[in-house]
Amino acid sequence: MRIRKAVIPAAGLGTRFLPATKAIPKEMIPLVDKPGIQYVVEEAAAAGITDILIVTGRSKKAIEDHFDLAPELEASLTASGKDELVERMRALSQLADIHYIRQGEPRGLGHAVGMGAHHVGDEPFAVLLPDDLMAEGSDLLPRMIAAAEEREAPVVGLMRFPADEIGKYGVVATQGGIGDDGVVRITTTVEKPAPGTEPSDLAIIGRYILTADVFERIARLQPGAIGEIQLTDALCQMAEEGPFFGLVLDGGRYDIGNKLDWLRATVEVALRHPEVGPAFRAIVAELLEGAARP
Repeated sequence: MRIRKAVIPAAGLGTRFLPATKAIPKEMIPLVDKPGIQYVVEEAAAAGITDILIVTGRSKKAIEDHFDLAPELEASLTASGKDELVERMRALSQLADIHYIRQGEPRGLGHAVGMGAHHVGDEPFAVLLPDDLMAEGSDLLPRMIAAAEEREAPVVGLMRFPADEIGKYGVVATQGGIGDDGVVRITTTVEKPAPGTEPSDLAIIGRYILTADVFERIARLQPGAIGEIQLTDALCQMAEEGPFFGLVLDGGRYDIGNKLDWLRATVEVALRHPEVGPAFRAIVAELLEGAARP
């Protein structure tokens, strides 16, 4: 079992960021000087993923352009002596073999992942949701890949959430304790449980290592109340039939589809940025000092 392919669903409408996303894909909203989806593609490439399928929709052409070569831009930069920028632009097209397929209508995450069936074939693969951004230096994905390859079974990313947030996610029931490597056996999943009915405080986040049989399960699913096919329903079947595992992340994850978390991620990325970090830190200190004055 070797994971070399990934599916990145990027067909969402981005309504939480309107009006900014009226004309640009939400995945292209930047954190400092890189769009969110670039961080996700770089994460996949750093973990050894060499083949990526991005599921897009209408008005998402900017994503394809971003990871493509730009001869006119490169020529202009070269003429200006900005050779380092030229290399950075060219590197975007060399991160992985990137392919695209369109989801014609928003039919849910399960449907978007299912569109990767032909491309993925019978191989195990990763799914990375671009709204979920891992902090710089996170080793979650390589650890998930290693755990899946060792166990020859699916592994999903998990995080603990407080009681007032857990109901927003797919929550898991587990068997046995969490191992020294952070891996736990999952027995079932519950999508957005009602308060007080949660089987645990562990919920699935936007990182998955799945086996190809998920496609057959997705194909048999019926749309839910709002006409969408939910990936969690297929995962529930896989967990109940087992084996199925989760790897618990201690922290360092941002939901950049959420305005406040996007702001937090932007600030933290900016503070660590080699070019603007020191100056931005001084600006933040000045703002906080001003806010503390009566």
